[in-house]
This record gives sequence, structure tokens and C-alpha cells, in this order.
Amino acid sequence: MSNQIQNYRNVVDQPWGRMFYDLIYNQLNLPNEKRLKILDFGAGFCLTADHYAEHHDVTAAEPNKEMVSLRVRSNNYTLIPKGTEFLSAVADNTYDVVICHNVLEYVDDIDYILIQLERVLKPGGILSIVKHNDLGRAMGYAVLNDNPKAALDLLSKDQAESSMFGDRSVYSNEYLVDFLADQMVLKDVFGIRTFYGLSSNNEIKFTSDWYQSMLALETKAAAMDEYRKIAFFNHLVFEKTADKSSQEMTRNNS
Repeated sequence: MSNQIQNYRNVVDQPWGRMFYDLIYNQLNLPNEKRLKILDFGAGFCLTADHYAEHHDVTAAEPNKEMVSLRVRSNNYTLIPKGTEFLSAVADNTYDVVICHNVLEYVDDIDYILIQLERVLKPGGILSIVKHNDLGRAMGYAVLNDNPKAALDLLSKDQAESSMFGDRSVYSNEYLVDFLADQMVLKDVFGIRTFYGLSSNNEIKFTSDWYQSMLALETKAAAMDEYRKIAFFNHLVFEKTADKSSQEMTRNNS
């Protein structure tokens, strides 16, 4: 197993790892009263899939065998050790919620994946996308890496292929909104990790008082435009308005 995968797994068990997920759960705010069909595409260690499997029917698609070997298994969910090939075989309008968190940066064809995620989602369903935010990356360079030159280069649009997040594609929130405009309406945009990653005092992060206070602060800042612009991640929540076949039938009958 690669050290990178193991180190990443260790991070998600730390308070700053847990807070990332707690913020997402609060922002999605899925009801537990109604059992939903949920797809977690690119599920990684399946933390999100496992969380929602307590109350919902969850399918976790993750092709990386090393990540799957370290997955969380507290609740019952269906694991599919595949990626795009599984998604392509799913019927239209299958899921109430589709989750795609920090995945699109690392796929070969973002457009194709978005089309498939949109297709398998039911009308009225929710698509949750979490993505890296480049303004937050500048904060990371300047504060965490003590590399203001890299931050300045980034703000000057002199961006390297490799970043502090690893090799990845860069895409904007506007790209997602425009590409999904035919069938999707953007309901909310949140920031994630505006403050909690900037302190070097890791010891205090294991105290309950710090965690609860920081979670409340991050939750408040996540919905404020000034702060979500500089958050390390952005969380975009879309709602599917109707599938294309329904739209065409409506037009033909009018």
C-alpha cells in the first residue's frame, strides 16, 4: 500500500478530517424520515457512504483497491469496486441523491462524468459536488506551506500542473453551473475549511471546546460569500428539474 493512501486515511480520523465531513453533512441536511437511494461516486474510504447508510440505501462506487481496503464499514451499504464503467450501466433516474466529492479533479473526462451523474439522478433529486477552490489554495501556500511566492504566482494565474493538492484538473464553479444548466438548478454554494486548517496548534484541536466552537464558526462562515470565496473547498448543491425525455414530451404535447 502506498504511503500517500495510508497518510490520507490517517488524516480523515483526525479532528480536522472529521470536521470536513461534519460540515458536509450539516450542509446537505438530508432528512432521515424518508429512506433515500443515494450514490456516492468516488467514495474513497466510504466515510460519507457509511454515514448515510444508517438511514438510507447507499451505493458506494470506488475503483481504488487500496482505498477500499481501508474503508469504513459501520453500516450496511453496497460497495461497487468500479468507477465510470459502473456509472454508465446505471439506469436513468435511479437515485434521489448523487454525491461526488473531490473526484472530478482527477478524472479524464469531466464532461462525461457530469452527464452520467445528471442522467442517473431522479427529477427533483440532489447532486452534491465538493471541489478544490483555488483561492483557498493560495491561503494554503502562504500560511501552511510558508510559500508566499507560490501563492503570488497562483493569484497571478501562473499556475503549475502540480499543486499542494497533487496533480489535478482545475475547473471553476461557473463551469459546473453552465454545464449543468439544462437540467440542474444551483440551490446552494458553501465553503469548507476556511479557518480550521490554518492553525498549527494541533493539540488544541483534540479538545471538545475547540471542535464545537470551530464547527459553529465554519458553519457560519460557510454560507457567507466573503469566506466561501477563500475556503479550501467549495460545496455546490444542485437540484435536477426534469429529465430530457419529460421535457421533450411536454414540448411535443403543447
